[in-house]
Amino acid sequence: MEKIQQTMADFRPNGENSVPAGKLKIFFGYAAGVGKTYAMLEAAHQAQKEGLDVVVGYVEQHARPDTLALLKGLERLPCKEIDYRGIKLKEFDLDRALQRKPQLILVDELAHNNAPGCRHTKRYQDVEELLQAGINVYTTVNVQHLESLNDLVSSITGIAVNERIPDRIFDRANQVELVDIEPNELVKRLQMGKVYRERQAKQALQNFFTPENLAALREIAMRRTADQLNRTALQEGKEKSAKAGEHILICLSSSPSNAKVIRTAARMAEAFHSGFTALFVQTPETKELSGDNLKRLRGNLHLAEQLGAQISTVYGTDPAVQIAEYARVSGVTKIVMGRMNHKQNPLTGKKSLADRLIELTDLDIYIIPDHQPLYKNPLGKPRVPKLHLTWKDTGIALASLLVSSLVGFGFYSAGFGESNIITVYILGVLITAVCTNGHFYGAVDSFLSVAAFNFLFTEPRFTFRANDPSYPVTFLIMLFSSVIASSLASRVKAQARLAAQKSYYTELLLGSSQKLQKGRTEWDCLRLTAEQLNRLFARPVLYALSRTEKDLAFRVEPSDAQSVLAELGPEEMGVAKWVQKNNKYAGATTNTLPDSKWLFLSVRGTQGVMGIVGIPIAGYSIPDAFEKNLMVAILNECGLSQERIRLQEEQNKAALGSLHRPGTAKY
Repeated sequence: MEKIQQTMADFRPNGENSVPAGKLKIFFGYAAGVGKTYAMLEAAHQAQKEGLDVVVGYVEQHARPDTLALLKGLERLPCKEIDYRGIKLKEFDLDRALQRKPQLILVDELAHNNAPGCRHTKRYQDVEELLQAGINVYTTVNVQHLESLNDLVSSITGIAVNERIPDRIFDRANQVELVDIEPNELVKRLQMGKVYRERQAKQALQNFFTPENLAALREIAMRRTADQLNRTALQEGKEKSAKAGEHILICLSSSPSNAKVIRTAARMAEAFHSGFTALFVQTPETKELSGDNLKRLRGNLHLAEQLGAQISTVYGTDPAVQIAEYARVSGVTKIVMGRMNHKQNPLTGKKSLADRLIELTDLDIYIIPDHQPLYKNPLGKPRVPKLHLTWKDTGIALASLLVSSLVGFGFYSAGFGESNIITVYILGVLITAVCTNGHFYGAVDSFLSVAAFNFLFTEPRFTFRANDPSYPVTFLIMLFSSVIASSLASRVKAQARLAAQKSYYTELLLGSSQKLQKGRTEWDCLRLTAEQLNRLFARPVLYALSRTEKDLAFRVEPSDAQSVLAELGPEEMGVAKWVQKNNKYAGATTNTLPDSKWLFLSVRGTQGVMGIVGIPIAGYSIPDAFEKNLMVAILNECGLSQERIRLQEEQNKAALGSLHRPGTAKY
């Protein structure tokens, strides 16, 4: 199952035709105004003197005379103008930069959110594409924009920062230069108008730029820079530690505080140089998540991926048991989780998830306090389970009650005791719970069975009165027995459904591997993969072979869905070609060309892109985390099979060529 649990990490090119990746230098500061852009421009002039082809891709000037002066003598690319809600926005022109292709390009404000209409939603993705094209990049970023430090900085300053970058971008930098000045000096620069205009400066001095805040941010920036500088030397030791030492586990949920838990665990994993896993326990209730809860869950999943967590999914009805069992078999040493601020009911005595994990494991469990307000559904009312009433289930419940009563009449006529009749009704409740959907029919049948037993078989008969003072106790015992039996039957049925679903996914992955081994051509491998994805998602799947000398020619599975090919306009084909070129996934549900109606993914081999697969998203449900991981595992299997076939073809051609070479013996 390890292949299923692979994360949807960004793909990187690894082909023989790919150019060496460019180098990234980050000018890092603890606040705006410390001089990051100024230092970057000075370094650019020095690089130009050394003979490098330097271009300014984008620099935020902030009306600072000293910064504007340093732009002289450097080639500047025109910005890309985007009309957004009647406002002209200037953005970095990625396509123009790739066409110009200098040796070094300057791209200011790495954490910037691009305007709608740009290829990528984040500027750091533009920088990644530049690096992939072999262009060296200078850029700037502040400490509060690092994803793992966001909640820490927010707790210090009281200000939430929306523009953030994954820590992996910062850690992959070839060089980080800390641009540092004393906090008092920064405050003076702010007061003199060298950072912001007068009105903005006054507001900043009252909120973010207090001496206490600046001192704390400066310390965090220094520590983070030191961690990045030591990262390369510790990388080998970290990999060994992740395999044989600490392993941190967090649980994904839709709770508003889950993001804080994820960031805390990521910082712990960095400090311990340990493995980091984000576990999602899929229960019958999680399938019913919608609205804000579903949005938060997807956001937390994406955050965990950004911070380098391995995403794993397990199925079950008891999260505590599933988490404990996964921790045991996966070598987890620490569990980080949030503390629920929902009060437990003292009458039921039900323990919290943290308390149950402490009982079930002997691991170190770290509880992150949750000071978030209680979150409710959009209507502000308590959540009520949805009732799925059908004529079929209603008929089953009534028929079960009727048959139980008829059998009870038979027992009563034969002189059997009341305990036998009660057993018949409990059996009827069990049958109702097993044969209907949800808990509703079983619960209702429990009450109706008690009422029917009272009306039909207790003295005086055919009334709801009971002469014997012991009957109320009998009714209560019968009711509790029926409700418990119904609940247990429903739970067993839910567990059976989850087990069947897990078995189906496992069978799908194993079946894909077996079928791909039988593929004779690369097209066969892609077609078999598309068949499996069609079974997984119940929607048409596009597939195309990737050859550098040929254009993409998509086919569709199932073959009778040819009308889908007509939906591939120039924009969708552009997304597919971008995926082929960059060996990443793009389109719907991603941060690259997100306005597309399709999700395109590359089929990877060790030598690069082997094929392209397209999954329609518009009009269909969005695949969950487990389905995405399973999809990537199947695509990786396909890529390896294609590579095996391509290598065999090349060997056959080489062997055939040697037979026809002059002087070669022929038999």
